[in-house]
Amino acid sequence: MSPYLDVESALRPRLPSPVWEVRDGRFARRGVRLLLKRDDLIHPDLPGNKWRKLAPNLRAAAAAGRRTLLTFGGAYSNHLRATAAAGRLLGFATIGVVRGDELAGRPLNPSLAQCAADGMRLVFVSRGTYRRKAEPAVLAELLDAAAPGEECFVIPEGGSNAAAAAGCLSLGRELRGVADVVAVACGTGGTLAGLAAGLAGAGSAIGFPVLRGGFLADEVESLQRAAFGSRCGDWRLDERFHCGGYAKRSAGLDAFTDDFAARHGLPLDRVYVAKALYGLTTLAEESAFPRGTTLAAVITGHGDTAP
Repeated sequence: MSPYLDVESALRPRLPSPVWEVRDGRFARRGVRLLLKRDDLIHPDLPGNKWRKLAPNLRAAAAAGRRTLLTFGGAYSNHLRATAAAGRLLGFATIGVVRGDELAGRPLNPSLAQCAADGMRLVFVSRGTYRRKAEPAVLAELLDAAAPGEECFVIPEGGSNAAAAAGCLSLGRELRGVADVVAVACGTGGTLAGLAAGLAGAGSAIGFPVLRGGFLADEVESLQRAAFGSRCGDWRLDERFHCGGYAKRSAGLDAFTDDFAARHGLPLDRVYVAKALYGLTTLAEESAFPRGTTLAAVITGHGDTAP
């Protein structure tokens, strides 16, 4: 494998991703425009923020001479699927450490089945071990058990590290002068960290966490410090729309998602994208934005991938 892996030439992403304006009375009545940043159209197997976060890590792995990628995720992780697909397309071996050892004896769900079909070796660990995966001793044990004798390139859960945040700078740069406020769903915070830095004060960013717990602000700031040296850009979080936690849903979210698809012909991923648009629409209905504001929502992944 070349240490100078040209991911763009190998995978031919659609960049910059297109921006679509949608007509929606809930926004129009309050004098604001709604744009959709269609990052889901960047690549069929590595859509949206997965492309932007994985590409710099793939280049780093190749430059380090590592042929095996090891990463982490839950049973329905978009990141695991994208990493497995990248391995198939670029010739990396891939290992996915999956949260929940109770899943080991069960038939694979469609998400994990796709990972396996793309060649990913799945390793199921207890939830307690998974929570401690970043501890050096625990990570060393996981590496030894999952890939004895192999030198793996480790990518964190969700793909979020300093390289990933830097990879998402381009998202903010593509939206400078296009939108006043950009909304994005947040899992591990890497996309928001890079997006806000890329906007560079030419717009603000709102992150809608899909997990409960109120921990994400510290994570985003930590990623920005690692990638850019300090907190940067104008960003904030709205914690009201996680609907109970990761992959959790509510009647209100389901009704909104079905209605949005009917209005605009666009099925939404309920784990991430629907929560961000649900939040953004609620803010618009609360008159949170001055008349004349242009809003953009980042569509980070495909269709309805909820379990």
